[in-house]
Amino acid sequence: MTLYGVGLGPGDADLVTVRGREVLESADVVYSPGRLSRSVATEHVPAERIGDLDFPMTRDEDELRRAWRAAAAEIAPRARGGTAAFVTLGDPNVYSTFGHLRRTLDAFHPEVAVETVPGVSAVTAFTTALGVEVTAGASLALREAARGAAPTGPDRMVLFKVTDAPATHGKLVDAGYDVAFGRRLYMEEGETVVTADPGEVDDRDYYTLAYAEKRGLDDEPATAAFADADDSAGEVRTDGGVPGGGLDRDDASGDDHRPVERMELAEGESGGDGFPGEVGR
Repeated sequence: MTLYGVGLGPGDADLVTVRGREVLESADVVYSPGRLSRSVATEHVPAERIGDLDFPMTRDEDELRRAWRAAAAEIAPRARGGTAAFVTLGDPNVYSTFGHLRRTLDAFHPEVAVETVPGVSAVTAFTTALGVEVTAGASLALREAARGAAPTGPDRMVLFKVTDAPATHGKLVDAGYDVAFGRRLYMEEGETVVTADPGEVDDRDYYTLAYAEKRGLDDEPATAAFADADDSAGEVRTDGGVPGGGLDRDDASGDDHRPVERMELAEGESGGDGFPGEVGR
């Protein structure tokens, strides 16, 4: 009685969530919008239970709406009579085709219950693949960079659909950014490439992303001080990551001025971490 939108993760079948795998294994039919998502789904679902949908490669909005109405008309009876799933790479609500299907079902088949099963998105998976740490308090913007586009402004950006890496790279470097590229990260089909050289990913692969960070950012976390600390005595004292700071309070009022340390402590507590007594305060 339900249609599940299931995020398959960045492309490696092992990165499908436990919940996602359970839904796929129990669904009566699993619909795939493309070859790559189908290749991941077939690692968890017999091929005979996978249904294909035809989506035209066009920017004509009328033609796209017709295709989505046809897809909804195909899926709705199966979801009303049992359990159906629609799979997408990444997360169903991040740069995904699933939103079109959900809106179409809401408009023409409101009796169909729809649930979303989140997946590992390239928005987060890229950090591991590129060796990037987005530290506490850092801002990160998501942008498209198709056909050589190079949006600027935020300190850090993840750029999707980098189909002209040399052009995007040149514009970002001129704007003061350092840039790294990842192509087909965690995908079992095609060659995975991680590089700072745009020439290595200049073949206009749709599954290329870039990470751009403004040069000269100074926002090291508190523990970055460990790299330069003398711990020969078995104890390391840091300044909380604040230049010129210290572990002792600044004034008689009891206030301190260690915004990075306070922010990281608050973040840990909000995530359920406990700090006994005055540890870290």
